[in-house]
Amino acid sequence: MKVMLVLVAALFMFPVCAIGTTIGTSADPVAKDDGGNVIARVGDQTIAFGEINTALNSSAIVGVSIPALGTPERDTARITLLDRFISANLLYLDALDQGVDKDPRYRRAVSRFSDAILAGLYRKRNQAGAIPVSDEEVQTYFKRHMKADAELTDDLHLQIESTLRRQKLHERMAAAMKTLRDDIKVTTYPENLAGKDDAQRPESVPLAAVGPDTITWGQVSDKIIAAGKGATMTDPLAFEEQARRDALDHEIDLRITVQKAAAAGLENDPLYRKRMKEYRKTLLTNLHREQLAKRMEPSDKELQAYYEANRSRFIVPESRKVQMVVVGSKEEAGNLKSRIETGDISMYQAARDHSLAADAGQNLGELGWISQGQVAPALDKTIFTLGPGEISDPVESPAGWHLVTVLEINDASHTDFADETTRKLIRRKCMHDRLDAYTAKLRKDKFTVEVYQDRLVQLAQQEADMVKALAEQAHQPGSITQQRIDELNKIIKPAM
Repeated sequence: MKVMLVLVAALFMFPVCAIGTTIGTSADPVAKDDGGNVIARVGDQTIAFGEINTALNSSAIVGVSIPALGTPERDTARITLLDRFISANLLYLDALDQGVDKDPRYRRAVSRFSDAILAGLYRKRNQAGAIPVSDEEVQTYFKRHMKADAELTDDLHLQIESTLRRQKLHERMAAAMKTLRDDIKVTTYPENLAGKDDAQRPESVPLAAVGPDTITWGQVSDKIIAAGKGATMTDPLAFEEQARRDALDHEIDLRITVQKAAAAGLENDPLYRKRMKEYRKTLLTNLHREQLAKRMEPSDKELQAYYEANRSRFIVPESRKVQMVVVGSKEEAGNLKSRIETGDISMYQAARDHSLAADAGQNLGELGWISQGQVAPALDKTIFTLGPGEISDPVESPAGWHLVTVLEINDASHTDFADETTRKLIRRKCMHDRLDAYTAKLRKDKFTVEVYQDRLVQLAQQEADMVKALAEQAHQPGSITQQRIDELNKIIKPAM
């Protein structure tokens, strides 16, 4: 029950349950083709438990720690990620609603990604295919390349098989590329490729006709220009025009491969369709977020007003690293100060041998970093008026009489709006707040958000139960885990 209680509590702690969100139960409709894995809906988009877990297992990349399976901390992190997924889906639906998918940059990027996936699938399945390696070929390779006294072990056999398979693949791919254009009519327009005309060339200008398709300047201009400039940067004597022609030849071969992939029906391949769906959604969401950021860019006046209204979120107060000795009387504190100042003992020795603080023997009086307002008023005033290395006069508090010294000082930061680092921090937080407010409005006014709370709790509990069962199995006598531990112990502590 611990996992379920934590999850339920977390649902009401995080913004996933903000305005516009419906908290459902297990009886709510879920996608039948998802095996009951759906834990939330945003408009017509579903969010699956498996998606959240996949992201959670790599979430250190996006700033969320990766707690252990079956722990309450994992439940909390899961809810954090679920909220991010909901926000991303809201932005995706809003992007579709605003026609961002008509943006030429989006369409060009989607087309290129599609070409790359289709070409890769075609080369793997239709050009490379299954490459057999016979035992006779392995034996021949072994006799030709290994020493006479070498033994053909199973591991070596597999390595030779892999080497021969790579060689055959290279040969097969090279042969396929030689005949790639045999049944395709290709016409190029070299007069439209001259570098001197790049700035004036319309995007619709054709560079090549490849069967029924036309490759235009707008589709590949960045690749052509980059190839030419890259060649001369690498080798000042290189011919830029030749590098541009080579880049166009590569695009022609890619287009032919894509046409053959389409003819082979690879556009209906489940892997292709899955990857395209994921890419379209991610790209469109990011593009929309980028466009929103431009619209939400604050003016200097707005940024300064935001800073003044949220100073406590930005300003990091001055802190001081403090060492302290606590004794029972003012006289004892004064005597210790005199001995320290004459060099009879050090502050560390005074803390170790005389301080009443329970942990003084371990930390030698070092209390770490302290900000204003964290200790008793009299001590606070003393700490923040001392200079580095200066020892205070005896100061009284409810705990006794104190001698204080300041070991290091960290100055306050982000106190000046004009500071460039501070301005960047303020702008980033302001943009984040504005985007959060935008998605909250989408959630409230535009798209329905449903979270299937009972389903989420149920799946999280199943995960926790599975982890518990596996842990119990691992401790059973004769388990694989126990065998591995025993083997490891033999390595670490060899038998005498």
